[in-house]
Amino acid sequence: MKDYYQILGVDRKASDADIKKAYRKLAGQHHPDRGGDANTFKQVQEAYDVLSDKRKRAEYDSPQGFFTQRHNFDDIVNQYFTQFDIRSQMRNSRMELWLSLEDVLKGGPKIISLPHASGSTAVEIQVPQGVVDGEAIRYAGLLPGGGDLVVAFRIQPHRSYRRDGMDLYTEVNANFWQLITGDKIQFTDLQGKTLALTIPPMTKPDSSLRMKNMGVQRKGHNNGDLFVKIKAVLPASIPDEIVDILNREQNK
Repeated sequence: MKDYYQILGVDRKASDADIKKAYRKLAGQHHPDRGGDANTFKQVQEAYDVLSDKRKRAEYDSPQGFFTQRHNFDDIVNQYFTQFDIRSQMRNSRMELWLSLEDVLKGGPKIISLPHASGSTAVEIQVPQGVVDGEAIRYAGLLPGGGDLVVAFRIQPHRSYRRDGMDLYTEVNANFWQLITGDKIQFTDLQGKTLALTIPPMTKPDSSLRMKNMGVQRKGHNNGDLFVKIKAVLPASIPDEIVDILNREQNK
């Protein structure tokens, strides 16, 4: 017989609150939509279904092991999904889905998996372009039996871009010749497009240049802007005569 207490990592005298807390933590860690192991997720569900029910827990704790004689795994999973509105007899279900910033800008269809007794079912949802971190969208009738699925979207941090509302922020490098005389710099945006940024003459390091309407787009909203901070870097080589001129200017 499986040790449900060990699966949840709690003592046999654990309170209902302790069991619930342990379940929520493990379910979040092992949920398949977050890259967790589906079998481990099922075991956590099974353990919680038993230990969270006073009658089932008492039967499980009894020496005769009545529970294992009266219930099988499918029964447990069916009861779990009935409780949490995921199977056909359920009304609604809520889940979190993590997106990249690239996904947010593009929007469109995305395949997700819904766990059930025999594994999982793949369903397609439409991600709104420009969705906001923490925003919840209801997909009516998507669950088996016609229940609604509510998806709370979370946005992963990006290493090169930052979002603030509908605006985006990033940095590009320019050498001091480009800052002094002006130039055009090409760089690739989050959607793989090559953008050309015009640097005006005598641009100061760490200045931010605005590229209008190149930020986040969403239906019913004004397009955001892209703000590019110019980071000054030294050129690979500087001719000696230029160094001499700079030194003379500095010593005037």
